[in-house]
Amino acid sequence: MSAKKQKINKTLTGAEALVKCLEMQGVEYIFGYIGGVAIPIFDVLLDSKIKHIQTRHEQGATHMADGFARATGKPGVVLVTSGPGAMNTVTGIENAFMDSIPMIVLTAQTPTNALGKDAFQEADIFGATLPMVKHSYLVKDPNDIPRIIKEAFYITQTGRPGPVLIDLPKDVSVGQCTSDLDPKMDLPGYSIPTQGNMADIKKMAKMFKGCKKPLLLVGHGALISGAGKEVRELALKLKAPVINTLLGKGVFPETHPLSLGMVGMHGTAYANKALINCDLICSIGSRFDDRINGNNDEFCIGAKKLHIDIDPAEIGKIVKVDAYVVGDAKLVVRELVKLVQPLDTDEWLKEVAFYKKEFPLSYDISKGLTPQFVIDEVYKLTKGKAIAVTDVGQHQMWSAQFYKSDYDDRRWLSSGGLGTMGFGFPAAIGAQIARPKEQVVAFVGDGGFQMTMTELATVAINKLPLKVFVMENKFLGMVRQWQDLFFSKRYSGVKLECNPDFCKLAGAYGIKSVHIKTVAEAKAKIKEALDYNGPVLIHSVVIREDNVFPMIPAGKSAYHMMIK
Repeated sequence: MSAKKQKINKTLTGAEALVKCLEMQGVEYIFGYIGGVAIPIFDVLLDSKIKHIQTRHEQGATHMADGFARATGKPGVVLVTSGPGAMNTVTGIENAFMDSIPMIVLTAQTPTNALGKDAFQEADIFGATLPMVKHSYLVKDPNDIPRIIKEAFYITQTGRPGPVLIDLPKDVSVGQCTSDLDPKMDLPGYSIPTQGNMADIKKMAKMFKGCKKPLLLVGHGALISGAGKEVRELALKLKAPVINTLLGKGVFPETHPLSLGMVGMHGTAYANKALINCDLICSIGSRFDDRINGNNDEFCIGAKKLHIDIDPAEIGKIVKVDAYVVGDAKLVVRELVKLVQPLDTDEWLKEVAFYKKEFPLSYDISKGLTPQFVIDEVYKLTKGKAIAVTDVGQHQMWSAQFYKSDYDDRRWLSSGGLGTMGFGFPAAIGAQIARPKEQVVAFVGDGGFQMTMTELATVAINKLPLKVFVMENKFLGMVRQWQDLFFSKRYSGVKLECNPDFCKLAGAYGIKSVHIKTVAEAKAKIKEALDYNGPVLIHSVVIREDNVFPMIPAGKSAYHMMIK
């Protein structure tokens, strides 16, 4: 819509201008929770095209917006009140920041004349979140709202995405806005790497010449850029195996013969074996983080190291590389494919095929129902086509191992950098709202689920057909595993006592539930849940103590991988 058409002819309140500008940005949903100074904005929402998704907690709202953004690539939008409302968004903001998720967080604030005076429900959310946002604004003039909204949406989703916070004092919301709703945007100093320097791309292409054991590492940046097609072309032309990070699942089909799956602390043994034996590793949109590189001195010893990333700050931050390109992964790899030549990798492919055969993923159900079995059955029954969302912990790693991702269309959602317990369930709600016709499954542990389970109300109110698999072992499983392996089984703070009856809890919200206790009944009950046209909580009582393997101990390299 042109600026001329959007020139306003009547005075609007700041709140009215805000909502109109959000509509112009294509916002369909706002996740949030009301409070006193936010009333003027929520009042305008009643007459807008935007649907307010009322959550039961502000953290849930941010995770829903996060899940919405991951499932669509569009910014998720949050609206909360000041003070405690704003502060409850901090975990969700940091989670989005760590994983480069586009999000707009609108926080109502006490009036400008009360700022800094410890007014009722005042909190410096602008200052508190400075280290965890891509950008932030404290609005002091209603006439600045159109410009700020336009800038915020541009900033949040361009380059390396990230959350943008907009703090809106109440007098700004009720004040008069007479400015153009579609102002010209001017952001001096904000530039976005796109194509990449051609000389750098040519230098990188030459690095592949003569390599016998190349390895491609794809990360979240490759998924964000939509580089799946280009990565596949590069892998096939080079005849190079591909490994992925936790958030890089889906960029390269994990059932493809060249795929070795997830690498790192709980990655496949064959991915980690390839990592330590390659003679070249090319990272595409991965930042060499500590979950795949626990010891920099022992990372890919003797191998050439190449790095493609849109964020120049990531180049050389952890790994000293032999060649790099700063730019959009999709565009850079597209040019790289043209320049590289096929490599002689026949012996290398035989070697990694041996690793796959020698160290397959497996699980043992002789002692009872396991999360791995449940996840594997869901994978088989959905044929891998569901949008799979996880919380954080052992089930997350097992989901990454057994729920393979073959589709470059944002079907794998998980909290990576921050590892936020409580993320999975509300993020799945956001994904289901974003893609209502898709099947969405959430894999959560009994610990993380209880942190945000009040959002069952949000599921019930919106009649979402979400399927929530609660794995109950009455432990904080991942921490217990560390205590088992490295603290002489001294279990402190990890036993979950007095868990609720999860089926009765679901029933209290009017949500169907399924109870699974044995391997024999699992498949039929999982199918029953998946086929049901509505929300279902699947309560799986799994064996109490089981460990995720393979495992690379913290601070160690892949050379120290524990197979069992």
